[in-house]
Amino acid sequence: MTPVFETSAGLLALTALAAYLLGSVPFGIVMARVFGLGDLRQIGSGNIGATNVLRTGNKPAAFLTLIGDAGKGGAAVLIARALFAEDAAQVAGFMAFLGHCFPIFLGFKGGKGVATFLGTLLALFWPAGIAACLTWLVTALISRISSLSALVAAFLAPIWIAVLGMPQAGLMVSLLSILVLLRHEANIKRILKGEEPRIGSKS
Repeated sequence: MTPVFETSAGLLALTALAAYLLGSVPFGIVMARVFGLGDLRQIGSGNIGATNVLRTGNKPAAFLTLIGDAGKGGAAVLIARALFAEDAAQVAGFMAFLGHCFPIFLGFKGGKGVATFLGTLLALFWPAGIAACLTWLVTALISRISSLSALVAAFLAPIWIAVLGMPQAGLMVSLLSILVLLRHEANIKRILKGEEPRIGSKS
């Protein structure tokens, strides 16, 4: 199901632009510089997310990156909902996610969007967000593979949305889930080959 459109096209466009710019803020790059870790794009996998920051061995920087990346998705949803309506909240969440994956500040080469996806989901409908986070956590504890945990959480997120009672967000969450899966194409290949790094690995 899709949301009922209540917000004018002009305000939705403005919301989309603001959310995209917020999502484009590369907290991993920022934290790496603040903590003197160098250019994150030249470290580990080259990804700008918290998992790659963790590969530097700096847990505070990784934690702050996680909070920042999740927070920008959640903030986009909550601000749009407070100012306008639920349709704007969904547009904001989607565009913040796109901003993280394709940030204008980094030549449209961004992260894979897992933290932003979870932060967006938590703000959009917290029961489904909690379920997705727990899915990630349980999978991570069992596999010790961050990307696999993200894939399982993303795959199940639309199911959590439907089962827990917010079907009007189903389309948007499904689109985000598909994008998360597509962004992890290389990880899927490494997982199948048994070559995907474990959580905390510096390689």
